[in-house]
Amino acid sequence: MNSCGRPLPDVDFEDFDEATQRSDPHSGHRDRRRRLGLGRDGRGQASGAAVATVADEAPGYAVEDFAYPGADKVLAERGIVLKRGDGHIVLADCTPDGNLLRFLARDQAQDVCFKVTGTEGYLSLELTSVHGVKTNDYSNTHLEMTASTDHVEYDVPAGTWKGIGESVDGRDHTLIEIRTTK
Repeated sequence: MNSCGRPLPDVDFEDFDEATQRSDPHSGHRDRRRRLGLGRDGRGQASGAAVATVADEAPGYAVEDFAYPGADKVLAERGIVLKRGDGHIVLADCTPDGNLLRFLARDQAQDVCFKVTGTEGYLSLELTSVHGVKTNDYSNTHLEMTASTDHVEYDVPAGTWKGIGESVDGRDHTLIEIRTTK
């Protein structure tokens, strides 16, 4: 096929003489193909040096597993297990003026903060001994926690300090999921 999608003619370029090539307005293209070693073989297949072989295997597929990037480093440095998320809730440095989700956890030397972007966010994690939260300006922050074998959920409105987890019933609670909605 040529660049316009038309089939190339079966031509033996050795039989063309100079006069025929000069009188044919398309001869320059044929001449260029001949110089490049392009043409068709007897079976109608492209032949010559410019024919490339196609790899037997297709390229692999990239599959997003939503694993939290740098989770091993965060675990080693801060003791927080960050599992999976949609990328809209990320660990951040706590600042007094930031619009952040702020968690109070007995096992942490300092507050644990997350920056939230987008209209919705999701993060699966393990943050132990959580007893308080201050929400950002998102209309709802849904928190899921475990205590022993119990599963506890909290819905906290925007801009609110709230006692959660062990400050509510005294048991050690682990925060396992954060979902936000703007």
